[in-house]
Amino acid sequence: MMSTLRLGWRLTLFSGFLVATGLIATVCLLTEAVSRRGLNRAPIARFCFDGATRCLGLRLQVEGEPADATVLYVSNHISWSDIPILGGRVPLRFLSKAEVGTWPVIGWLARQAGTLFIVRGGGRAGAARADIASALAAGQSVLVFPEGTTTSGLTVLPFHSRLLHAAADAGVDIQPISIAYTRHGRPDHLVPFIGEDEFQQHLPRLLKQPAVDVTVRFHPPRRVSADLAWNDLAAELRDTVAQGVQQIYQEQGSTLNTTAGPERPLPRWLRAYRRSPDRSKA
Repeated sequence: MMSTLRLGWRLTLFSGFLVATGLIATVCLLTEAVSRRGLNRAPIARFCFDGATRCLGLRLQVEGEPADATVLYVSNHISWSDIPILGGRVPLRFLSKAEVGTWPVIGWLARQAGTLFIVRGGGRAGAARADIASALAAGQSVLVFPEGTTTSGLTVLPFHSRLLHAAADAGVDIQPISIAYTRHGRPDHLVPFIGEDEFQQHLPRLLKQPAVDVTVRFHPPRRVSADLAWNDLAAELRDTVAQGVQQIYQEQGSTLNTTAGPERPLPRWLRAYRRSPDRSKA
C-alpha cells in the first residue's frame, strides 16, 4: 500500500515537473524568437536537472568541489539518473548514447543542456572527440562516461582512453567524479540501469521505493598534455574513481571492494529480484 501511494505521489510530482519543463521550453523558444539570438541554456538546464533529481526522491550528498575552470569530467556510470544528478551540480554538457535523446523529460533536458549524442558502433569516436574538444575550447565543460556502459555499481570497469584526448586538444584539465547509490549503508541494487532494462519500466520501479542515498565525490583535477601515455592515464583515472566509490561504501559501513577486477554478473536471485513486479517490502 505504501509503495503504491509513494508511486502515485512521485508520479504526480514528476508529471507536474514535465509540464513545468514544457513551459520553460516554450518561454525559451519565444524569447529567442523575439530577441533573435540564442539563450545560454546551461543554467536553465541545471535548474531543471536539479528539479528532476528532487522529483526522483534522491537524498544527495556532494563531496569535494567542481573545478572553477572549464574541464573534461569523467565519471563511473550506474544509471540514467546519473545525468540529472550530475547535471544539477555543475553547468556542463554530456556525451551520451543517441537513445537518451528520445526519452521523456530526461531526453528533453539532455538536449537543452547541449548533450553531444553518439551512435554506438557507428565509428563515431573520432567525430565525438572533435565535438568534445570544440565544446571545451568554447568554455563549456563536458562530462563523459569512459566505461562506455552502465554497471551495477559493484565495481568500475576499465576506462576507454580515446575520448580523453579531447582534453589535451582543448588544453583543459580532466576532473574525475565518483558516484555511488546506497540504501541502508549497502550498494543499492534498484537504481542500476543495466541489462535489458527499459526507461519506461525502470522509472516507476524506482519511484515506488523509499528514497535512496546518492553520494557524488569530486576529485582534484588532473593536468594533461598531448605526450601522455593515454592508456596509463585512463587506468589512473579509473583507479581514482573506483577508490572513491569504495571509500563511499566504506564510510557507510560496507566493505565491498570496487577496485578488484572486471564486473561480475549479478547473481541469479538478484536478477529475479530486480525483475519482480513488486519489491516494496525490500
